Amino acid sequence: MTHDAYRRAGVDIDAGNRAVSLMREAVRATYGPEVITGIGAFGGLFSAAGLKLIDDPALVASTDGVGTKTMVAARLKRWDTIGQDLVNHCVNDILVMGARPLFFLDYIASSRLDPEQIAAVVGGCAAACKSAGCALIGGETAEMPGVYQPGEIDLVGTIVGVVDRARIIDGTHIQPGDVILALPSSGLHTNGYSLARQALDPLDWDTPRDDLFGQSIAEALLAVHRPYLAEVNSLREAGIDLRGLAHITGGGVIENLPRVLPEGLGAVIRRDACPILPIFSLIQAQAMIDDAEMYRVFNMGMGMLVIVPPADVDRVPGVHRVGAIVTGSGVTLA
Repeated sequence: MTHDAYRRAGVDIDAGNRAVSLMREAVRATYGPEVITGIGAFGGLFSAAGLKLIDDPALVASTDGVGTKTMVAARLKRWDTIGQDLVNHCVNDILVMGARPLFFLDYIASSRLDPEQIAAVVGGCAAACKSAGCALIGGETAEMPGVYQPGEIDLVGTIVGVVDRARIIDGTHIQPGDVILALPSSGLHTNGYSLARQALDPLDWDTPRDDLFGQSIAEALLAVHRPYLAEVNSLREAGIDLRGLAHITGGGVIENLPRVLPEGLGAVIRRDACPILPIFSLIQAQAMIDDAEMYRVFNMGMGMLVIVPPADVDRVPGVHRVGAIVTGSGVTLA
């Protein structure tokens, strides 16, 4: 009797086992004493005993992906960075509420499982988790021929973190006159790649370019999504009054900043206040896009916006003063 019918149908169980074997040590390196179950269990067990040290612990959870940045990785055959992108994106998403990450789970799907490819992606997840003090306690590797295009993958992650309820950052204390500061991005991060790929497709992606300060298009597009956990933790420890944080993801500056503003308040953003990374200028020129759409699609060099009272502005290092909170609604570009 043959035992390869499933493989002939497009799913290779042995390849899945090899992928797990290749990623095992990288995943284990993220474990702390809180992790109860190891890789391969039906569910990840994480001890909540440490939450007893928090007066009123609130769990914060988020799920997100890296969009079509996976298609850039596929075109360039570079799989070591998008796992980092995924984790850092998710860490930033819960960071805006003041949470620190506890554990992370990933989901990787493809038409045909390539163990080395999957191990490289998960290795990136594990590296970013370890850097953030976050355990990678589980995940799923799915092989689904007919659902995904050959050579492409889908990558999604779920993160769970915790914050003391009294220290949640929720924007309720934001007032007119508060100042908007920008923590710089490293590039597109994980959003806007469908437009970027279309705009830049006719160009040479491999040769260093003067207008990208010596980077190639490939290097600029694969720049790892920057995490802001260390910076925000330092600001909180310094006693900065963080009244609001906005992670600039899908929807750009225009759509994300209002998500943290109380009703009746809007924002004015000065376009000349934060250096625009050259990759954005190249995309804009190639696709002939106006400023309004660029700021609605991309972060434009502003990876995380920080809202503080005027008295705290000079105490925040490494940022650009990009705007202010005003009475009204939405975001106005000046």
